[in-house]
This record gives sequence, C-alpha cells and structure tokens, in this order.
Amino acid sequence: MSPNSDSILSQELSRRTALKALFGAASAAVLFGLPARAHAAEASKETTDKLNAAQAQLDEVQAQLDSIANEYAALANKNAQTLNDIENVQGKIDDTQAQIDEKKAELKKKRNDLSDRVAASYKSGGTNILSLLLASGSFEELVANAHYVEKINKSDRDAIEDIQTIQEELDAQKTELESQKADLEKLKDQQTAQMQDMQAKQQEVQTVLNGLSDDVKELMAQRDSEILAAAQAEEAARKAAAAAAAANKNNSYSGGSSSGGGSYAPGTPQQNAGSGKQQAVVNACYSTPSPGQNWCAAWVTNVFRNAGVGYFGGNACDMFNAWCYSSNRSALQVGMIVADSSHSGTGTPGLLYGHVGIYVGGGIVMSNEGAITSRSLDSFIGFYGTGSGVRWGWLGGIALS
Repeated sequence: MSPNSDSILSQELSRRTALKALFGAASAAVLFGLPARAHAAEASKETTDKLNAAQAQLDEVQAQLDSIANEYAALANKNAQTLNDIENVQGKIDDTQAQIDEKKAELKKKRNDLSDRVAASYKSGGTNILSLLLASGSFEELVANAHYVEKINKSDRDAIEDIQTIQEELDAQKTELESQKADLEKLKDQQTAQMQDMQAKQQEVQTVLNGLSDDVKELMAQRDSEILAAAQAEEAARKAAAAAAAANKNNSYSGGSSSGGGSYAPGTPQQNAGSGKQQAVVNACYSTPSPGQNWCAAWVTNVFRNAGVGYFGGNACDMFNAWCYSSNRSALQVGMIVADSSHSGTGTPGLLYGHVGIYVGGGIVMSNEGAITSRSLDSFIGFYGTGSGVRWGWLGGIALS
C-alpha cells in the first residue's frame, strides 16, 4: 500500500462520501439548464424510501468492515509479539545448547584426565601413591599424605558431579524452553488461522458492500431519472400554460402555430470513461511493471516468476506469515522478501493485508506502491512497521544465496 495514496484510499473506503458526491454531480448534470422551477421536481416516495434504506444498510456494512479491519490489526499485533517471543526463546535455546556443549566437553576432559591418572597408576603398579605413603617419615606425615591422596580423588569426583549436575540443569532448562517454544508455535498457528478467518469474513462483507453500492447507484440513477421526467413534465406544462395565455390575449388568434418554439430536450450526461538467482530477482525488480495500486504481493509474485524462481501466490500478510521469520538485520540477504502483516499508514487495506517488497541490496527495498518505489530499509520499517512489525525471509522457503 502506498503512503501517497491516503486520500485515494479514504475516498475508496468511504463509499458514503463517494456516493453522496456522485449524487450531487448526477443531479447537477441532470438538472442543468432547466428553468428555475425545475428544482421543485421530486422522485417518487417509493424510490426515495428504497434509496434511503439502501444507503443506511450500506453505512452499516461499511461500519462492520471497518470493525473487522480494526480487529484484524489488533490480532496482527499480537501475532507479531508471538513471533518476537518465539525468536527470543529460540535464542535462549541456542545459548543453552552452547552451554550444554561446553559442559559436555568439560566433563569429557575431566573424565579423560581421571582415566589417564588411574591408568598411569595401574601401569606403575600403584607405586606412585604407595611411594608417597612409604616415604612418610612419621605417622603424622603418613596420615597427612593419605589425606592428600583422598583429597585429590574427592576433588576429581566432586568436579565430575558438579559438571553432571550443571549439565542436567541445563538439559532441564532446554526442555522447558523447547516446551515454551512449542506452545508459542501453537499460539502463532492459532492466530494465523484467526487472521485467515477474518480475511475470509472481510471478503464476504466486502462482497455484500459492493452489492449494496451497486444497488445504491441504481436507485440514485432511478431517482434522478424520475426527477428529470418530473422536471420535463413541469416545463412542458409551463410552456403549454404560457401558450394558452398568449392565445387568450390575442383575440385575433385563428389556430395558427404558436411562437412557443420547439420542445426542450436536455442532453444525457456522459461518464468519463549475489548469486545468479539473486541477481535475476534484482534484475526482475527493475524490469517488472506495477500491476496497479494496492497489488504489492502480485508484483512480488510477478518478479519471482519473471526471474525464473517460481510462482508464489497469496497477499502480503500470507507471505509474511508463511515466509518472513526474522527481524535480525544480519540475516537479511539480497532477494529476500520484506513484509508486514498489518499497518495503519494506508487505512483499511493496510490493516487487513499489510505490505510486501523485495530487498535488492545496498540497504534498499523495492516495492509496488502504485508505482515501483525504492526505499531505504530504515524508511520501509519506519512506515510499514508501525503495526505488526517488519520481518524478512526467503519466499517459498527457497534460499537464493
């Protein structure tokens, strides 16, 4: 969604304003040029009542659509927080695994040292310890040397036990973190399903809204036609009355044609009508034209198809939910899609569908905002990251690098 299209979107979404404008323009076109008394002409009460009822129903459905958009935006924000939580827990899991690996290595070394010492003592027949004890010059020295030997053995055992305890604690911590991540993944899937249900509901309401809009337009045309017919009838009656008055005033009138002129026939108003694959994607970004306003995901699909990577359908939030997994800038690579699932900057379409572009390198993201634009990553995040946040990943899970 383009940030430069706020006024267009607001007009498009506020059908009430648009239809009222249409009514004003149509009425002016229909009645232009009629005599001053034509303003008294009215449509039938049946048509007027039907139009008012249709307009009220349209306003009600539009309010329902706006409510769905707001609910979707709130859920998209919760989903973004869940994604952040998953990313944070995964970081903790990685850190814990690194500590486990470190303790395993330390435990292995301690055991190897103890094993080597026992083996060396065995090979020498235990003479080292025995010599140490026999070399004692007194009973007190013998007790001290025996205590020293026991202390060495106990120190080794304690060190091994401590490492084993720490490793067990880390294993338990990792298990707990993996359980948290599984719960978060389940929550993410539930939220994604809810957003998809909301989109389906939105499409149903939009279909109803479009039908109501057509009904209102037809009733407005019918009303204007009735107003025009009534105005023409009034004008014909006025001319006939004027002609009769002139005839009565002229006593010499002998049935000749009056000087009233031809009948008035107003005109009908007219409507104005990095790698080879990465480079291929970048090249396609510059050569693929815009498919039109609000079709950001369609442009991305066309770019990847033109680059020979493959066909991937769906809207921006579909791509975000399926393929955008990271907000770590060090993980961003040329050819990745950069997207959000909901933002407020472009009205209801942005709240419901988000926006998607393609990273072309050099800190630049290209996207379809009505025209194909190039934004800095910071600018892209600053504008489209106001709702669910911006993330990136390989479209279709296909790594191009």
